[in-house]
Amino acid sequence: MRTLRCGGKGFAPRPPKNNLPFAACSLIRSRQLMTTVATSHQPDGEADFYLPADEFFRASRPVALTFDDVSLATLYSEILPKDADTSTALSDSVRLQIPVISSDMDTVTESRMAIAMALNGGLGLIHYNMAPKDQVKEVARVKRHIHGLIQDPITVTPEQHIADLLAMIEAKRFAFSTFPVLDPEGRLVGLLSGNVVKERYKAKKVAEVMTPRAQLITEFESAVAKDPIAAADAFFSAHVGINKMLVVDKNDRLRGLVTSSDVEKITSEAKSRRKPARDAHFRLVVGAALSPVRKPDGSLDREKILSHVGHLVDEHVDVIAVSTAHGHTKGVGDVVKLVRDAFPSLTLVAGNVTSASGVDFLADCGANAIKIGQGPGSICTTRVVAGVGVPQLTALYVASTAAKKRNVRLIADGGITKSGDIVKALTLADAVICGGLLAGCREAPGEIIEISGKVYKQYRGMGSLSAMKAGSAARYGHDKNDKTRKVAAEGIEALKEVSGSVDDVLANLIGGVQSGMGYLGAANLSQLREKARYVRVSPAGQKEAAPHDVIEVSTRTTNS
Repeated sequence: MRTLRCGGKGFAPRPPKNNLPFAACSLIRSRQLMTTVATSHQPDGEADFYLPADEFFRASRPVALTFDDVSLATLYSEILPKDADTSTALSDSVRLQIPVISSDMDTVTESRMAIAMALNGGLGLIHYNMAPKDQVKEVARVKRHIHGLIQDPITVTPEQHIADLLAMIEAKRFAFSTFPVLDPEGRLVGLLSGNVVKERYKAKKVAEVMTPRAQLITEFESAVAKDPIAAADAFFSAHVGINKMLVVDKNDRLRGLVTSSDVEKITSEAKSRRKPARDAHFRLVVGAALSPVRKPDGSLDREKILSHVGHLVDEHVDVIAVSTAHGHTKGVGDVVKLVRDAFPSLTLVAGNVTSASGVDFLADCGANAIKIGQGPGSICTTRVVAGVGVPQLTALYVASTAAKKRNVRLIADGGITKSGDIVKALTLADAVICGGLLAGCREAPGEIIEISGKVYKQYRGMGSLSAMKAGSAARYGHDKNDKTRKVAAEGIEALKEVSGSVDDVLANLIGGVQSGMGYLGAANLSQLREKARYVRVSPAGQKEAAPHDVIEVSTRTTNS
């Protein structure tokens, strides 16, 4: 009995390594054989050093590995990084243009972050450390967001004096001085130009100096709903000299405002930004985290859970994430089953687990995608406090063995510190969740702190004492209202240096992912998973991989 290996000189016989039938041995090695044939002309013996996932992780046992322990071997490529397709899916109904999700942490994702993520093709999971009604409002802000359309512009009334507006502009430090004028019913009656909001006219009423409604050119809400930027671009091209497009409904009530400067800015940004992630009705996609709310006797508060999810669904939420530190539990399973039975078509994400049995369990309960990771995050101390958890790359591999059989998606949650980690994670998962990499962005909700001239944002683990007191205790199996027992924190509070906008951070991350795909000759993420070959890296190899033996310099531009 013989098995076959494909080398640079064709097929060559090799003694069997086990007593499996020939067909079984061939099946086990089929993935390696197909990859080797597809990439062509590997030198004889290369396949023994650069191994596909099944062989590599089994050869490494019982040692568990994480991102820096492993590197990917390159392959023949005809793929330019810019042409690599990074789109992915969390379910049949939710598709993303980039495989990045912002974490459901109270210092990472609220509506502003979720909007930025969706505009860049990703997804934001809005945290639940807030009142349920506030989380519903955050979801509504994302779903109702129309890029470029100011949906709630600052307005004035005809009876106000210019002096009042000057005082308002000074107090609120507005950078603009043109205002729509509305009557008490919200109908448009005029437009106040910034040219008349001056000291010399302070004694006059708005009605005396505004441009009346009859002289204004407006656009109907129905005409701009699908693509407001394209509609505004056409509007400004057709009406030379006008730089404000007022959007009204059929009753002439103001529904929004678009400025020509915003259109020009968005149009230029669109050239570098990926296609937004939208639902079937052209709304941005958004997800919301769900807490397993319990009654005083410890049982699930099914009525409260279903009521809250119902309100989120009414606002067209795309994804519900049942987020806990330990997802392989009866409580999490019951919540997933409860929501799945009530909302059969809703995309459900559940976790976190680090085992194949955990994936099987949550798939049985009805989850579409499963979060993998226990303790890899930079502000998570679960492995130190509880002594549990598995290094992330091994956890992803073990989970993937079950995910393939159950046809569910995997999301790598935690431990991502650079774009190379994302590439490695995506060889085994469908998407990644980022917290620390996004916590320093201006769209994150954390408090801003200045220390020695540097600006930082607050970043805390959802298992930190402060976060659990704010509402995330259930995530770690505690009760925030229990005053008799000391809660064991599984996270810390920290600071992240402010890092600019989400657009810039994601551009760098996805650029790195596309580079990795190019090195492996992967046109899409499915090919990346098929072609990945792994090699173990020594401590010296880890040092070699980073900048070393030099003094790194940073060029900064300062305004004198």
